[in-house]
Amino acid sequence: MGREFELKYAASAAQQEKMLADLALPWQQIAMETTYYDTLNGDLGRLHWTLRRRFENGRSICTVKTPSPDGGRGEWETECVDITDAIPTLCKLGAPRQLLAFAVLGLREVCGARFIRRATSLSIDGAVVEIAVDAGILRGGEKELPLCEIEVELKEGADAAAIVFAQSLAKEYGLIPEPRSKYYRALSLAKE
Repeated sequence: MGREFELKYAASAAQQEKMLADLALPWQQIAMETTYYDTLNGDLGRLHWTLRRRFENGRSICTVKTPSPDGGRGEWETECVDITDAIPTLCKLGAPRQLLAFAVLGLREVCGARFIRRATSLSIDGAVVEIAVDAGILRGGEKELPLCEIEVELKEGADAAAIVFAQSLAKEYGLIPEPRSKYYRALSLAKE
């Protein structure tokens, strides 16, 4: 199973720009457009699963995420243009096989996001983290909400190293923890 462990922080554009300038690292820019899916009955949402297709600089990546008892999330992804076509591959990679049955019920778009990510990787205390600076919009129904956040995602090593590093960034730049995923914030717009 792939495992995702990340910490998110709300940030202003000024906080983002200061951190980008201060860190003086090579930043990769990625244009992202995400569509989130659920069954017609909302089965995935009730299980706290996230199913999405994201275009990353034009490359289509389909992903499913599930809760994990250790505070992270199970995460599986494959390159595929159509979300329904991606599901068998996601299950072969280790995603819950129940996803196949949900796909048969039919999937619908529920919300999305469009943003620019500037990302870099950094080795710290025996771990590797990715720092992502995201700016754009979340969309749900006919509504939009500005997106401006900073993520620290553990790529390898111990969770503790990522936590300490993320907390030091938050303290230095006055960042506010954001416990809700992009999906849940966009979904809340769709439900308003």
